[in-house]
Amino acid sequence: MRRAAVLLLALTTAALSAQTGENDRLAREIFKELIEINTTDSAGDNTKAAEAVAARLKAAGFPEADVSVLGPHPRKGNLVARYRGTGARRPILLLAHLDVVEAKREDWSVDPFTFTEKDGFFYGRGTTDDKAMAASLAANLIRLKREGFTPDRDLILALTADEEGGSFNGVDWLLKHHRALIDAAFGINEGGSGQIKEGKYLTNEVQASEKVYQDFRLETKNPGGHSSRPVKDNAIYRLAAGLSRLSAFEFPVQLNEVTRGYFTRMASFQTDAKIAADMKAVAQPAPDPQAARRLAASSPYYNALMRTTCVATMLSAGHATNALPQTATANVNCRILPGESPAAVRQKLVDVLADTAIAVTFVDEAKPSSPSPLTPELMQPIEAITRAMWPGVVVVPTMSTGATDGLYLRNAGIPTYGVAAMFGDMDDVRAHGQDERIGVKQFFEGVEFHYRLIKMLGQN
Repeated sequence: MRRAAVLLLALTTAALSAQTGENDRLAREIFKELIEINTTDSAGDNTKAAEAVAARLKAAGFPEADVSVLGPHPRKGNLVARYRGTGARRPILLLAHLDVVEAKREDWSVDPFTFTEKDGFFYGRGTTDDKAMAASLAANLIRLKREGFTPDRDLILALTADEEGGSFNGVDWLLKHHRALIDAAFGINEGGSGQIKEGKYLTNEVQASEKVYQDFRLETKNPGGHSSRPVKDNAIYRLAAGLSRLSAFEFPVQLNEVTRGYFTRMASFQTDAKIAADMKAVAQPAPDPQAARRLAASSPYYNALMRTTCVATMLSAGHATNALPQTATANVNCRILPGESPAAVRQKLVDVLADTAIAVTFVDEAKPSSPSPLTPELMQPIEAITRAMWPGVVVVPTMSTGATDGLYLRNAGIPTYGVAAMFGDMDDVRAHGQDERIGVKQFFEGVEFHYRLIKMLGQN
């Protein structure tokens, strides 16, 4: 009996190992296929990538009626697929974007649109942002289909276009024209990440909030004249003086549930006792201003988590080398805390520039979104899986200092959470940059994490 039990256990373990290996192979194949399809806005084809995943889902048994590629432009197709459950609870949306930022071959050590494995990493444009997650979600739905898993709610996969920029943002378009296809109780998206420091896994981050992106145009005008007869009222000097005043200004510290939770949990494993103490001090209902000042000085990221930031990013002035400038302009990029009014930020810029000759106008319309609540339904499974896979790693809620398509979903009443669970070196972030890469081990760990999370969220 004992020998039979041992044999059965060995066979079961071998079967599970083989199944995991098959899923890893599938995830790698999908990942490779997506990386090697150029999906940049300038010359890429998002529809081709969406159709590639659609073909795999249909081959795995997804009904034709449950797999759609649709969009407002021939190159901007979005995949939406539905894994049918019992319908006892509202669906979950599993979201990733297929488009990537531009990449020039001459800037890279490898071809950015050739999937390359070397030195323990997968290289290619989109490996971290966001094709790894797209491949993971697609592969896991196929795995669940093969296993015969029946969730108590539908699982909706949406792989979309133009998250990185472009005229046909996929999530926004789907919400406006096909809301029923992606309507859900909540969404799982990019935005969160796992942090590694000097080889040690530290945090598994859950993005529940993000700052608001807003550009402002600053402009001064002047009659100009001949450069041989300069006057004191110079458009360039006036704009430069205003920007100098802006560079010395800081918005006040304001924390919310997410950022307060971030600093509280981060403090628990800081090796620097002073930083840990400052994190605890800023996480209090009334943040300690001295602690906030020290944290801001120690890290631009900590500073950006605590306050709205505005920074000059582009300048343009003059029309000839031998003429006084008639116009000088600057772009100031602001990342605004959730709940803060873009109009109030504009007024603060006007006050800080302190010159009525500098016009401050909005560039496009801001898209604020409220933070998503940190509900036990989501956080408890994430924490349980994290403990099982990476003992000692802390789950940390975060507010993204950048922006994702989660803002469209949150504004549509669909709470959205960034849960990538693909760890990377916090001092070597290459998304949008040269030689973008993800660790081979970390990619497959993320695939396994998503598999376990989808199963736990899909059964009551």
